[in-house]
Amino acid sequence: MDLLKVAQEAFRTGTEIPSFGAGDSISVHYRIVEGAKERIQIFKGVVIQIKGEGVNKRFTVRKMSGNVGVERIFPFNSPFIEKVEMNRRGKVRRARIFYLRDLTGKSARIKERRM
Repeated sequence: MDLLKVAQEAFRTGTEIPSFGAGDSISVHYRIVEGAKERIQIFKGVVIQIKGEGVNKRFTVRKMSGNVGVERIFPFNSPFIEKVEMNRRGKVRRARIFYLRDLTGKSARIKERRM
């Protein structure tokens, strides 16, 4: 079991990711390489789920682009994640909020959790 933890620490990247959960609005600064050029693209959206454990841990972020919903899965240990910013905390009762996919307009909003 200790050997497994040593291997996980070897694959860990140096980026600090804040603790967040489902319903939180975050901005993911993701590094994109196009040929010889490199740029950082910001993906702002709501966290729908956090899945996996250890090295395989990943989170799904959903945003609305026009009238189309776009979801993207980011691994926690990805070397392409520059940083993750918390925009606001959401108040939800579930760990996976897939019901958000069917909602539109005002009903798709998530209340903010006061700290």
